[in-house]
Amino acid sequence: MAALTRHIITYLLAIAISCQQTFAVDDTMTGSFDESIRTMQLSLNGDMFAPPVLIIGSSDRLLFSFDQLSDDMTYFRYRLVHCNANWQPSGLVDSEIVSGFNEGIVEDYAFSRGTTVNYVNYSFAIPNENISPLVSGNYLLKLYKENDPDNIVAQWRFMVCEHSARIGIEVSSRTDVDYNDAHQQLALTVDTERSDVEDPFNDIIVMVQQNGRLDNEVALRQPMRMSGRKIIYEHMAPLIFDAGNEYRRFETVSLDYPGMRISDIQYLHPYYHVVIDSDAPRNLDSYLYDSTQQGRFTIREYDSDEADTMADYVIVHFILDMDEKPGTMIFIDGDLVNRRFDESSRMTFNHATRRYEKALLLKQGSYNYQYLAVPPGKSRGYTADIEGDRYQTVNEYLVKVYTRNPKDRYDRLIGINKVTFNR
Repeated sequence: MAALTRHIITYLLAIAISCQQTFAVDDTMTGSFDESIRTMQLSLNGDMFAPPVLIIGSSDRLLFSFDQLSDDMTYFRYRLVHCNANWQPSGLVDSEIVSGFNEGIVEDYAFSRGTTVNYVNYSFAIPNENISPLVSGNYLLKLYKENDPDNIVAQWRFMVCEHSARIGIEVSSRTDVDYNDAHQQLALTVDTERSDVEDPFNDIIVMVQQNGRLDNEVALRQPMRMSGRKIIYEHMAPLIFDAGNEYRRFETVSLDYPGMRISDIQYLHPYYHVVIDSDAPRNLDSYLYDSTQQGRFTIREYDSDEADTMADYVIVHFILDMDEKPGTMIFIDGDLVNRRFDESSRMTFNHATRRYEKALLLKQGSYNYQYLAVPPGKSRGYTADIEGDRYQTVNEYLVKVYTRNPKDRYDRLIGINKVTFNR
């Protein structure tokens, strides 16, 4: 009991400290700007592993959902903003990017049942009878209350693709910097034969993402060489990624007994508190395979098949048993924190317990996470010091290809492909 009380004190102290700290966060990232908006999810046709990409001319639908911690429902609306490859607004007007009016209504909602924390679960899909994207590229969906359209409470990133460029991806642990050691290297080919690209060498932007992370995403603006209409990217330093390690996991699917890697569960009004087994650095350990979801989470409740409204919210306590690294910031990474480096994901070093700690209010479910270290002066996280880098790690790579001809006013998304290496 005393140990859990100490965690709660740390949680309250962290809230007070977070109000005094500021972080440089990309304001176009998926996330909530209202503390009551939680558990934001986005899937393609219900597939949590598929990237959030609509193919023009297909019957695909993107499914959005979120919770609002509240006793009563709120009338929400949303609108779309078209963005270029760097996620900055493209300047296209509403009539150019959507059919109909650029305003959707969130009509599907349900109240939580049998939970200690009251909330309302909302969901909607795109395209729908009111909004359907017209052109390819990046989109931001901005959510707001019906009576306050200027105050955005949450937003999601998604994409619309023409699917005209064919992308080949090869991944190897035999890299230009080491051999079956700490890195993985990609080689890419992009076939623009069907993509209406005037100058493939100069008019293409390739974005490469590892496991959904945004901090180490790579942008390639010129290839290594060309062969006819095929653009080739190989033996390029930006395509060498730290291999990292398998994501850590825990489950809070039941509050009656400890789930996977849960050491303690107690109810202290008004929340259940769940303590994860203490974590330790793995950088010196041998590689150990584990089947994970590359940082994703799934909402689950053991006694119900209606977890969207019957899973409870609990305070989850993370512990990283590691000496303090002055000047270096330690963050939790994964979809549970929307991949953001901010006060919601930053670990706090507790000088009394001599370890890093963090408490998050999360909905019951199965979660993946890892720890990233951000050294002074850096904006990206590194796995080497905590998780370690092992060439055997299962990693998921997403490649997106954009183009802008001189006659275009925005970046078209002409191709996308995903590969999972070592699985």
